[in-house]
Amino acid sequence: MPSHEQLSELIDPATTVLLTVECQQGVVGADSALPELAKEARSSGALANVARLVAAAHASGVQVVHAIAERRPDGRGANRNARLFHVAERLPVQQLSGTSAVRVAAPIEVSEEDFVVRRLHGLSPIQGTDVDPLLRNLGCRTLVVTGVSANVAIPNAVFDAVNRGYTAVVPTDAIAGVPSDYTPAMIRNTLALVATLTTTADLLACLNRRPRG
Repeated sequence: MPSHEQLSELIDPATTVLLTVECQQGVVGADSALPELAKEARSSGALANVARLVAAAHASGVQVVHAIAERRPDGRGANRNARLFHVAERLPVQQLSGTSAVRVAAPIEVSEEDFVVRRLHGLSPIQGTDVDPLLRNLGCRTLVVTGVSANVAIPNAVFDAVNRGYTAVVPTDAIAGVPSDYTPAMIRNTLALVATLTTTADLLACLNRRPRG
């Protein structure tokens, strides 16, 4: 992991964006469509760590973007080309546009300055969404990736960020996947090759010393 000085160089509020991935009520909330994932996100402390990072980002002037996955009630435009999508269609809780399932979950707080980017298709919070154009217009160079799941959306977001020229930073205790032992293996064997790995505590140490100007 990088030293405090190295991490501080990367985490410049003017060029850093914090991305939360699928931290929505229907995924990590009490009435999740994926209760095993929701339990892991909460019991591991990952969701609480995301909330701590979001609060620190708000205080230090770092832009926050919330990436939300949802679908229309009629399912039009949604993918059906992978097993995951067919399984999702049969879940008791649906991530339907306009419902509580697609609201950002507590304890994460959304400020008026945050962007909430919603996608109706695909697996990535970046590819085919407004996230990349927003990042470029914001002058982003470092993208901090948090949320769920370590199985699909988190590595997808990191790969897409790196492919687009951003430096991806992943606080390893602010992401979650299932089963619980999969996440550290994925971090060690995949994300370590392409992202700068850190912890919530180390990121907070950088953010908390940079009060909003």
